[in-house]
Amino acid sequence: MSEDWRGRRVLVTGGAGFLGSALCHALGAAGAEVVALDALMPGTGARRRNLEGSGARLVEGDLRDIDLHPLVEGIDTLFNMAGQTSHAGSQADPFTDLAINGHAQLRLIAALRRAAPAARVVHASTRQFYGRPQSLPVSESHPIAPPDANGVSKFAAEQYWLLEHRVHGRPVTALRLTNCYGPRMRVVDARQTFLGIWVRRVLEGQPFEVWGGEQLRDFSYLDDVVAAFLAAAAALSGTDGAAGRPFNLGGDAPVSLQALGDAMVAAAGEGSYELKTFPAERAAIDIGSYHADDRAFRALTGWAPRVGLAEGLRRTVDWFRPRLPAYLSDEA
Repeated sequence: MSEDWRGRRVLVTGGAGFLGSALCHALGAAGAEVVALDALMPGTGARRRNLEGSGARLVEGDLRDIDLHPLVEGIDTLFNMAGQTSHAGSQADPFTDLAINGHAQLRLIAALRRAAPAARVVHASTRQFYGRPQSLPVSESHPIAPPDANGVSKFAAEQYWLLEHRVHGRPVTALRLTNCYGPRMRVVDARQTFLGIWVRRVLEGQPFEVWGGEQLRDFSYLDDVVAAFLAAAAALSGTDGAAGRPFNLGGDAPVSLQALGDAMVAAAGEGSYELKTFPAERAAIDIGSYHADDRAFRALTGWAPRVGLAEGLRRTVDWFRPRLPAYLSDEA
């Protein structure tokens, strides 16, 4: 960690979720005063137990209607991790998707303008809105072609935040995330990441499904993602050009999904998988092979992933092995 967080007031939206809770643990260990705001909605993977031992104060509330002023007043930094991330869910209910990723974000922006005009913001964005890559690896200059409603709303959310820098001078940046995995990720189903259901199936002694095994993906282990968000916040305190820019965040070297299945079985020391074609409803919104060109972020911050895929999968399976029953429901 490249800066002193002791005594800093920090708000983490989506703070009881997979990535948000990990940030709360890291910030708490560094001495920050952390508030975790989370609606604890079913289907998101958010859980109170994710924050146990973090020192963060959990506030249960929904960005769509909670009074945000007392939560943001005087904060130093906002890590904005809250959002609707389900691609299939966004297609089934685009109105709720837009309410969470659009209107709720505008409420948060307006609250910060009034109560914390100088606060830094690191916004969790996504690679999803690039759509099907025209070439690999995908850089930040790639055309935007969202394949689903979630991609549209997430791009709108990111652009609202970056507009805050252009118009109001707020120090804000966005990290366009690839596939993130690690302890506390959702394993009930594949709603958050397909790696989650793979971990569940392996530990339950059931085969998991690998769809479209030749596709390439890159994966970011949780500890590396947290380090990237902290590095992004530190960069916003300097004058090196982080503010107002979105950055891709990749991970370890790209791997085919079939090779990933082999790596999962090897990491667990057990399990098997079945190769399947994509279901028709998923094939229509699938983006094909993807891996990120994140050289801009690495050059700016010095960040680089430290946990390789094999080690990250082993850590993930080992963490869930004794805890799996506690993560097999939507109980927050």
